[in-house]
Amino acid sequence: MIDLLYLYIFVLAAFVGYEVISRVPVILHTPLMSGSNFVHGVVLVGSMWALAHAETPLQLVLGFLAVLLGAANAAGGYVVTERMLAMFTTKGDATKGAKA
Repeated sequence: MIDLLYLYIFVLAAFVGYEVISRVPVILHTPLMSGSNFVHGVVLVGSMWALAHAETPLQLVLGFLAVLLGAANAAGGYVVTERMLAMFTTKGDATKGAKA
């Protein structure tokens, strides 16, 4: 019964998240991406805490995968944000940044 409750909450959260994100105007995607990078950092810290307190081999493997995927997700978010911000620079701004 509790497993069905968790599944229901997960499906509801996925649906609500999709509906909220799909209605965000294009101009707000960059600030939204920066905010989500912050959340990914919090997830990464949580996964490191879980890995530090792991006791069984299964917990160690899952904790390691959580840290690995969390780090990749956070780093990828910053790369995507940087590329999005680069789209808003003019030609003169891009050459100034490359020389600095």
